[in-house]
Amino acid sequence: MSTPTPTRSPDAGPAPAAPGPLAQVARSAASARMPALAVAALLVITLAASVVLQPDFFSPYSLSASFATFLPVATIAAAQTIIVLGGGIDLSIGTIVTLASAVSVVLMDGDNSRLPLALAAGLATGAACGLVNGLVVAGLRLQPIVATFATSSVFGGLALLVLPQPGGTASPALTQTFGMVLALYIPIPAVLLLALWLAWRLLRQHRFGQYLYAVGGNADAAYTSAVPVSSVRVFSYVAGGTVAALAGVALLADSGAGDPTLGTELTLGSIAALVIGGTRLKGGSGGVGGALVGAIVLSLIQSLVFFAGVPTDAREFVYGCIIIAAIALAGLLTARSGVRRPAFTRGKAGT
Repeated sequence: MSTPTPTRSPDAGPAPAAPGPLAQVARSAASARMPALAVAALLVITLAASVVLQPDFFSPYSLSASFATFLPVATIAAAQTIIVLGGGIDLSIGTIVTLASAVSVVLMDGDNSRLPLALAAGLATGAACGLVNGLVVAGLRLQPIVATFATSSVFGGLALLVLPQPGGTASPALTQTFGMVLALYIPIPAVLLLALWLAWRLLRQHRFGQYLYAVGGNADAAYTSAVPVSSVRVFSYVAGGTVAALAGVALLADSGAGDPTLGTELTLGSIAALVIGGTRLKGGSGGVGGALVGAIVLSLIQSLVFFAGVPTDAREFVYGCIIIAAIALAGLLTARSGVRRPAFTRGKAGT
């Protein structure tokens, strides 16, 4: 028995032509650039508003102070992004920063000769905390948000044991170097921020960077492709903890003293910065470059609320509303882009 051939109604028009290869490539490129354009637009808007409210915004002194504020926030956002790209999240990232900072400031105790040991101990502390998180998440198979919420209390408690109250003295060499300006205009924190981005670019080109996107995008598919999923997840937490320790050192260099009570604010800020920067919380898409810009946008918004003369009682409310609007815009454009970096490829979605 023959199968009848479907016929088109006489009133129906011609079938729409499928988009050609060039149209598909153009559409894909536009979608990939959408999150980057969104965060770039937010940066331009906040910079323009800052210049209006602070006419001397681009003076050497103002730039130095601004980048000293940007660097710790951007560094912790980079640390959180590395973890999120691998499909995890770290609610203890803020307490890792404070613990590493506390260990460093207690060891250096204002002595320049102790600076190398103190920095090494601070970085080792961050890496150890990341290792604990990675083993709990990947080894015990606990949900990252629950596991790191628990370890945040552990790390926060340790920070209070090491440094019971704000204090301690950073070594003069650290604070003086952090406040230096190169070529009469380029602050050291800006150079360090650029170095952080370049380090991320190198990591992204490495096999681990490809594995990171593969595991975050589809862990099951990555496993069937012989990717060591558990090892990659553990390493993402170790790398994130180490970078978070660098944020602790930056805070210490900027303030000159330790503070064991910064955790929650830093954690939430890191998540907001990476979302504004175009990284998806479910992993596999985005990049540290966008998170760095998102952190700068967050810091600029906070300073704008201050310089706009908003009453003290209303500052948190206004700041929160603006952040919600920024996150909503970035999230909407990122969702519309529909971009996910496939495993072992170098797309344009992550920066």
